[in-house]
Amino acid sequence: MKPESLDQLFPAEQQVSYVSLLMKRGGLTRRRAEYFVRLWGYLLLKQKQESEGRNLKPLTQLYPPEGLVACTHREAAEVFYGNQERGSDRAAGMMIDRLVALGLLEKRFDGQTLCLQIMQLPELLVSPSQIKRTISLEMDDFNPRTDAIPAANLIARAYAELIQSNRSLKDPLMASHKIVKVLRGWSQQYGKGIRVLRRTDNHNPVGIFVIYPVASESESIFYQPFSKGVYLTSDTEVDPFKAAVVGDEHCAAAYIRAWTIDMSFLNRESLHLCLEDTQKTLLRVREDFPNLCDLYSAFVHPMYEELKLVLGFQEISSDKQRAYSWVYLAVDRFLEKDMQQIAKNLKFGGAPKNP
Repeated sequence: MKPESLDQLFPAEQQVSYVSLLMKRGGLTRRRAEYFVRLWGYLLLKQKQESEGRNLKPLTQLYPPEGLVACTHREAAEVFYGNQERGSDRAAGMMIDRLVALGLLEKRFDGQTLCLQIMQLPELLVSPSQIKRTISLEMDDFNPRTDAIPAANLIARAYAELIQSNRSLKDPLMASHKIVKVLRGWSQQYGKGIRVLRRTDNHNPVGIFVIYPVASESESIFYQPFSKGVYLTSDTEVDPFKAAVVGDEHCAAAYIRAWTIDMSFLNRESLHLCLEDTQKTLLRVREDFPNLCDLYSAFVHPMYEELKLVLGFQEISSDKQRAYSWVYLAVDRFLEKDMQQIAKNLKFGGAPKNP
């Protein structure tokens, strides 16, 4: 399979239809969507040729290749740019890293061979499978003994772009190790604020959020550049935020340190479950911190940009070094929201309607 054969075996009209679907995904530009669709088609055709021989038939539908497929930066450059002058091997490598950060690809490099894997993308109707559509979900307390590792992997994938911007934690898989330890530590500090969205068949977590009551002396961090407060996805050993102690009447702020759902299970129903449970959890947290009134976070994954706006979060600081900001919403305003209606009306990323 040669990159120059791609347009013959994966016609332009087919590519356009997939790009249009993918464009509904938040944070993805048309150019990136086009590159990703072309790369997907190329990897699929390359794998099919290896298993079926030379007589390849044109693609009529995209689906994820089975596992990893070898692909050099030179191949990717030809797939992305064709004969365009701006397409270098280095530019292709940077684009691959961007697609990885957006949760579209996974890459492995063993020192000699670069291999890529297409992630499961529900908005393109390649996932969840029919089996997954019958799986029911429920909210539950975080169990540090059984949930820490899968939950850490969820967070690392969701915040991959932020991890990649860190000089020492380039690999989301390596970052997961730190996140495992941090989650277990937070659970000992204040486990009531950590909740998971759990499958009822095998009890694995497919979503997690962390509400972290902050000591009053740490509140000023939210009014500094975002990079000053990065901890979970950085190589910083000391947490810049100090946890408030239960009963602290001076604690006025809670920090949503993580809030994510596995893309394969992201739909309006799962969003409703997590949003409503976040409200209930905040009410329980407020019993321990009676003067809690401020809610802070930083929306990193582009998939949740629309949700941030609909909920009413406001940016309160910016960072020249990173394209992220601290955002704020009054706890009372968050608790007033009709989360069922919000989830129902979202157009987020073209995510599927309830099956």
